[in-house]
Amino acid sequence: MTENMRSLRNFFLYKCLFALTFWSHISLSVENELSTSASNDFPEDGSDKKIKSLPLLYTNSHQSKANVDWVVIQNTTESLSLSEITNGNVKKLVALLSNFRQGSRLQNLTLTNVSVDWNALIEIFQTVWHSSIEYFNINSVTQLSDIEGCVFNYSGTSMKALTINNVTITDLYFSQDDLYRIFADMNIAAMTIAESDLIHMLCPSSDSAFRYLNFLKNDLTDLLFKKCDKLIQLETLILRKNKFQSLFKVSVMTSRMKSLTYLDMSNNLLSHDAADVQCQWAESLTELDLSSNQLTDSVFECLPVNIKKLDLHNNQITSVAKGMAELKSLKELNLASNRLADLPGCSGFVSLEFLNIEMNSILTPSADFFQSCPRVRELQAGHNPFKCSCELQGFIHLKRQSGGKLFGWPAAYMCEYPEDLRGTQLKDFHLTELSCNTTLLLVTALLLTLVLVAVVAFLCIYLDVPWYARMTWQWTQTKRRAWHNHPEERETVLQFHAFISYSERDSLWVKNELIPNLEKGEGCIQLCQHERNFIPGKSIVENIINCIEKSYKSIFVLSPNFVQSEWCHYELYFAHHKLFSENSNSLILILLEPITPCIIPARYHKLKALMAKRTYLEWPKERSKHALFWANLRAAISINLPMADGKSSSWRDSSHLWASCWS
Repeated sequence: MTENMRSLRNFFLYKCLFALTFWSHISLSVENELSTSASNDFPEDGSDKKIKSLPLLYTNSHQSKANVDWVVIQNTTESLSLSEITNGNVKKLVALLSNFRQGSRLQNLTLTNVSVDWNALIEIFQTVWHSSIEYFNINSVTQLSDIEGCVFNYSGTSMKALTINNVTITDLYFSQDDLYRIFADMNIAAMTIAESDLIHMLCPSSDSAFRYLNFLKNDLTDLLFKKCDKLIQLETLILRKNKFQSLFKVSVMTSRMKSLTYLDMSNNLLSHDAADVQCQWAESLTELDLSSNQLTDSVFECLPVNIKKLDLHNNQITSVAKGMAELKSLKELNLASNRLADLPGCSGFVSLEFLNIEMNSILTPSADFFQSCPRVRELQAGHNPFKCSCELQGFIHLKRQSGGKLFGWPAAYMCEYPEDLRGTQLKDFHLTELSCNTTLLLVTALLLTLVLVAVVAFLCIYLDVPWYARMTWQWTQTKRRAWHNHPEERETVLQFHAFISYSERDSLWVKNELIPNLEKGEGCIQLCQHERNFIPGKSIVENIINCIEKSYKSIFVLSPNFVQSEWCHYELYFAHHKLFSENSNSLILILLEPITPCIIPARYHKLKALMAKRTYLEWPKERSKHALFWANLRAAISINLPMADGKSSSWRDSSHLWASCWS
């Protein structure tokens, strides 16, 4: 009994040793020696040093090692990466991969620079399909020739994701279905075929397990998955950098993908001009990337109703018309690098939280954006050509009230116009409230205008400006008529020694004292009198002007009665005008009675000025001083008047004229 137990134990030990030896040769020896070879042949600094070829190990330790030409890129317990796969070493590669049956720890396989024919590639796929590998990557496949139909066993696989990058097909004549059918019917969750000049892909033969499809940078067109209803589990579809043209056809393509949530159609040739057609997007679609296409404003008529995240940057959109789109679930909208001139409203985007409108053509964005979009938490509006003017003040105030909702402030927000403010950050741009508030500016201007009008009106009334204007107009008209009607009288000839201006209330003194003493006695003086010399038919003002201009002097008899006379004021004005126009000393002032400044009206400012600056003759009350008064007056008006024949007139003349003022 003891002998039997000992024999059984030895037999069991031999069995265990044999099994251990077998596994060591198949697994541990392969992995360890691959690791050792890779670590010895790859420099630690990651340089591109030439890597030695790896020997393929077999289970029989006594068999000689065969030399193969692939290169080990990575070798760990779970990942293996090989390069330089050719038709010459593909059989040995298949033999190696056949050792990793389902249940093995190897899960990731990457093959780079694969140069094999179609049958060899299918053999690699079939071997990997029934191994423990879950993630298979193939990069740079060339010399793919002799493509023909084959039977592929899709059952019993651990594969989850297949990635193929940069495939070059050298076979010019083959059935497209033979190529596409192999990939279309794969029962895996994710597949990527990128940068491979792929022009089409078939719809799966039965309900597909695909959840993720990526056809980046190929030549796919609007014919892809046309009327395909087998992608019922597809959640993510990436068709970036292809040749799609019709947004409507893309929407129809997705309408039968009942589980689709993310679609990337960026960098295509998409446009939408069919305003009379109804787009048919998948109702489950929540994220859509339409960036870098040729879409215009009409794109908002062809969008999924349940979209939550929409990327439309780098298109040709100029505005978002109100009522064009009702995207009540939209939370993120990217409109950067378009042609927008203002911030879009949120009438159709009631749930919008993030908006990007950078690099558009916005000069003065609306200041009421956050009022119309209360749910927006972040606005990216930088790198626009802002025009720093009053209209922009509201947007700057908006930043101060938004509580940090403007992304990139202040570095990305700079003035572009006007030229002198280019490069100035908006936070440093300031204008006064008066210069930007139109209502306040109008009110201020109106008040200043009213004040100015009031001041001018007061001065006009105080200085009697209307009266002077009227007198100036009458004088001008009189001179104009004289110029046109009597051109021979343009050169004025003095006919009188003096023109006398006085109030009618002072006429007794003028008639009894002034006239007798000047017209009689030594040296006759010719005086101008309105009763004898005013020309009938002419206006009083015109007669006054003519008499003053034909008189050498103008005598004004000043008294309290004089300042109360309107006509005396006329005569004083015209005589004063002659004083300045001819630069002559033609005024003689006689103060008949004292005049206090308070009784002189404000409009008689010229009379005040004359009395303050010019010497006047005061009529003495003492009779003994009258002779001296008359002598001084005669001396003031002493002049020889020229006659019509050029001779000087005598002091005495038969025509004595006299004028008086009416009160």
